[in-house]
Amino acid sequence: MWRLPRALCVHAAKTSKLPGPWSRPAAFMSTLLINQPQYAWLKELGLREENEGVYNGSWGGRGEVSLEMGKILVEGVGEVQEYVDICDYAVGLSRMIGGPILPSERPGHALIEQWNPVGLVGIITAFNFPVAVYGWNNAIAMICGNVCLWKGAPTTSLISVAVTKIIAKVLEDNKLPGAICSLTCGGADIGTAMAKDEQVNLLSFTGSTQVGKQVALMVQERFGRSLLELGGNNAIIAFEDADLSLVVPSALFAAVGTAGQRCTTARRLFVHESIHDEVVNRLKKAYAQIRVGNPWDSNVLYGPLHTKQSVSMFLGAVEEAKKEGGTVVYGGKVMDRPGNYVEPTIVIGLAHDASIAHTETFAPILYVFKFKNEEEVFAWNNEVKQGLSSSIFTKDLGRIFRWLGPKGSDCGIVNVNIPTSGAEIGGAFGGEKHTGGGRESGSDAWKHYMRRSTCTINYSKDLPLAQGIKFQ
Repeated sequence: MWRLPRALCVHAAKTSKLPGPWSRPAAFMSTLLINQPQYAWLKELGLREENEGVYNGSWGGRGEVSLEMGKILVEGVGEVQEYVDICDYAVGLSRMIGGPILPSERPGHALIEQWNPVGLVGIITAFNFPVAVYGWNNAIAMICGNVCLWKGAPTTSLISVAVTKIIAKVLEDNKLPGAICSLTCGGADIGTAMAKDEQVNLLSFTGSTQVGKQVALMVQERFGRSLLELGGNNAIIAFEDADLSLVVPSALFAAVGTAGQRCTTARRLFVHESIHDEVVNRLKKAYAQIRVGNPWDSNVLYGPLHTKQSVSMFLGAVEEAKKEGGTVVYGGKVMDRPGNYVEPTIVIGLAHDASIAHTETFAPILYVFKFKNEEEVFAWNNEVKQGLSSSIFTKDLGRIFRWLGPKGSDCGIVNVNIPTSGAEIGGAFGGEKHTGGGRESGSDAWKHYMRRSTCTINYSKDLPLAQGIKFQ
């Protein structure tokens, strides 16, 4: 299994702002990344001035070089490390997958469960984790015996190209065709083609609930298989007995990490009324210490949003929160600096069922609510349409197990005394309801990437029928 070099960690984490857009790349050679000294590594990838956008064993097609994700360096390094880790995990898993041998009711018979590859796995990933999410799918799909066709986000094409080149080289060094892991770069038209193509045996889609629904319908129209990882409107609940030395940094990391652009970002914080004011004050002090700056700087903890559209959505959400009765106690504005920087924001005073609080906004906005008791706050956690991640902070053992049980959280990720974000690869990752129901990465998520057959073997000389039926 391959290893992604540390150089890619750095390149994948960095962003740059360029003038544009341009319609004729050849007319603006000086503005292209590839001709800037700090991006000389692009030529090492085999790219030329007219950047080609499709790789399936050979280069073809054309397209602009896109700006990249913009997350801070330490998160970029961590994301690529996650790909390395899932490769290690997948290698071990490859010796363990398989089905049981089942007892038969008929003498001289055996039942076995046989798992086989589905074939071609289409993988569509989002901008916020342009390496790791592909890694979750690709590593598991490959050890299940499949080939992969990847479409990354249109705004992170360089990362997609770099990762694919590395994988292709390792495959070719081991006498395997690089096209086992193919790449296509493009927009919604490419995704639509993948969803409708009957040759794509499984389509894994990571993105918004709105687009995911369209993808699911297109795949289902041809009776295909889809794996959906969609939105999350995740909540942290802090009870009166919570350890605030855990609550505050957890809420900070979960709400502000990746500038609020994770599917597991904490967007709602429910705090028991007896500690609400103290938690809000501590959070404000913690927010004031966030180191903002160039994501290339290893000391920076908070970088820009991905696009100008993201900034507009942030501003729209802040204004809507105010209209619905919320009070901005920290942030709420665009920062006066180059780039897509916005202030990490805390809003209090909204009703738990406020429309804006039930809307997933991919931005660093944390809505803080007061609650009185366990029953109501568990219900509030579950009242949103998404069901990805959730967490409580408490020392009450009974409450912990009620939270984990059928009357507790309805999410796919249910945590205790840790943030909503930062899932480990060993567990299945995914959520319920409008999050899509898919599972990736660890545990038995590998079953999505295979087809199951129940096989009955008669090793006797007789032909008894099931349920004792006589047909003679």
